[in-house]
Amino acid sequence: MDKKHEGRSYRRTFGYWLGQLLALPSAAFDYAVGKWGAMSASDAMIAEATPLQLSASSVAKLKYAWSKHFESTDASAVTSWNEEELALIERIRAETAAANRNNVTRTEAYRILYFRTPELHWALLAHMVSRNGGWNMTDLQGEWLPWLLNSEQRLAVFRFLEQANALIFQDAYPQLLLYERSRREGRSLFHLLPAFGVSSFMAPVWKQYWRDRDAVPLTIALIVNEQHYIEQRVVQHPFFREKVLHTLFFGLQSLLQLNGVIFPYGNGPGKGEGAFALRLSGLILERFENIEERIEFGKRLYAMLFGVPRVYEGARSFAAAVKHTGSRADYAPHMFTRVRQQPPQPIYKERLLGARLKPGAEPLYSPELSAAWNDQPLEMPEPGDWFTSVADISPYFQKLPMPHSFEITNEYGLMLNKIELAVLAVQRGNK
Repeated sequence: MDKKHEGRSYRRTFGYWLGQLLALPSAAFDYAVGKWGAMSASDAMIAEATPLQLSASSVAKLKYAWSKHFESTDASAVTSWNEEELALIERIRAETAAANRNNVTRTEAYRILYFRTPELHWALLAHMVSRNGGWNMTDLQGEWLPWLLNSEQRLAVFRFLEQANALIFQDAYPQLLLYERSRREGRSLFHLLPAFGVSSFMAPVWKQYWRDRDAVPLTIALIVNEQHYIEQRVVQHPFFREKVLHTLFFGLQSLLQLNGVIFPYGNGPGKGEGAFALRLSGLILERFENIEERIEFGKRLYAMLFGVPRVYEGARSFAAAVKHTGSRADYAPHMFTRVRQQPPQPIYKERLLGARLKPGAEPLYSPELSAAWNDQPLEMPEPGDWFTSVADISPYFQKLPMPHSFEITNEYGLMLNKIELAVLAVQRGNK
């Protein structure tokens, strides 16, 4: 079958299941009830929240420092370091490379570093977002997505997720380690940032944080920096645009809600025999290709994670207690299993009843990362500094909004139903 005909068949199949979903009155009713409950729970948690404050004076100082940087930068200047500094640079590079083997190792590195330096808000945010990246990677080899994507498509999506995950770690982790070493020595070492290829955007931010210890502008700056860092290197890369971002599957992610980021904040035995109480907070990113939307999405996640006590305490406890493996059984063992209990069947049979497994149904397969994908060598990014204009980044430092609705436990259940329905429809369309 040629690609043109295959694409038409793919669209017809998805058109069918989409029509089926929209035609189900029960789905619309369940969604409305779940949405109302989510908004009520979000309102209750917001009432207890202590919103993070973005200091106008801190932002003004940063804008001034960035402007002075552009006025004084000498492109011909050569940076040199002494032997002690060179040894530290090599040590940080080696530690970063060792932890950058795969999603599990980097997620764990963020976690360990956060609990050593809890003043670095971004480290916990990065840990939780990286967990989601791992779950998305293993989904590609899990229960459902192999029905929706062929092996070549799944590999392309994995490479996209892995490259973005690895490049952000490669850029950000040395910055965190350099701060930790500065704290240990009691003196700023941020003049070493250029040794790691870090954007000139970050030097004034770290220097101000060293003086003021205000985590909010630092965290926002790291969000801004990392999204710009992957913009040309991954998001705008021709291979990923053709094989991932411009595919029908990626276009339907918003409908399937596969592009959501979830933070478990409640987990454990529920009421009734065999019940399990899972509570999820999170947000759905509508347009991944849009860098402004990705940055604002990251800011809202940060405002939710560190501004809402119930979310912070639950997510922090989860991070401390549950080892990241890449399997969704990490947070929902009542729904997912790391090991198949039966060999894969040629015909998929419906297993969900609402957001729960049907009585007697096998758990959904969600492998650990090590069982799903081999470690991938990091493709070294092209050098260069994305930071060219203070005006371009200033809007990101105007406000830090709290999302209005972020309790998504019921919406997550609807997402699972959507994906299963898609699998059933594809299976029917292939008969």
